[in-house]
Amino acid sequence: MTTETRPVWFITGCSTGFGRELAKQAIERGFNVVVTARDVQKVADLVPGKEQQTLALALDVTDSTNIDGAVKATLEKFGTIDVLVNNAGYGYQSSVEEGVEEEIRAQFDANVFGLFAMTRAVLPAMRKARRGHIINITSVAGLIGFPGSGYYAASKHAVEGWSDALAVESEPLGIKVTCVEPGPFRTDWAGRSLHQTENRIDDYAETAGARMKNTAGYSGKQPGDPARAAAAMIAITENAHPPRHLIMGAFGFEAVTNKFRERLAQIEAWRETSLGTDFPE
Repeated sequence: MTTETRPVWFITGCSTGFGRELAKQAIERGFNVVVTARDVQKVADLVPGKEQQTLALALDVTDSTNIDGAVKATLEKFGTIDVLVNNAGYGYQSSVEEGVEEEIRAQFDANVFGLFAMTRAVLPAMRKARRGHIINITSVAGLIGFPGSGYYAASKHAVEGWSDALAVESEPLGIKVTCVEPGPFRTDWAGRSLHQTENRIDDYAETAGARMKNTAGYSGKQPGDPARAAAAMIAITENAHPPRHLIMGAFGFEAVTNKFRERLAQIEAWRETSLGTDFPE
């Protein structure tokens, strides 16, 4: 594999978790890889000895000027971008009523608006090449709302719906879109990266409060393996027909398939009411 034939990967949020593991494996596979983090020193160790095929950049996805500069530097070095992995983001937990406006908006800036801006910046190069694969790391919470994670779920649901539209627009251009929906994995999500607003209203103690305590307590004990998840993400980019959705982990698979069966059954149970809201023929 020569430098010219290696796929070019651009990965956001590489300091820990999925992003770092994915960057390591992509570099090991000989790909051209752009590794990014808000603090570039946290990814600098991935570069030594691999300078020809790697580029480490400081990137804050909430800063559009920073995004534009990172994409420009990538194109100057590698000429194109074949795979964009939108991984940067974090979790915020609270009951819906106790959510803090500043925290909610900051999470949407990173998880939603930053992801949108990053993708818009990369699309021109993919359109020009008439190929590309955009992988959005959402969550099982992008398909199911859990107590205590309403605002996090809202941010991930937003990306899921937006990705549906993007997939239809980009398919004729040779650009594929996949949402990856992890369940509980041994990343930093439930550790230092997690923001929480303490539950103080007793009425939510057994719902939001209980789940928030459980989440904080299982950090480092989750069943999901980030290394295996990274390998699976690389594998789908090498498939001619990658999935639109890739749920990660047994918990996520069972939770999502059960929820969708339940949701479809309820929709169908109310079929006559739904159809009865049209003008009569």
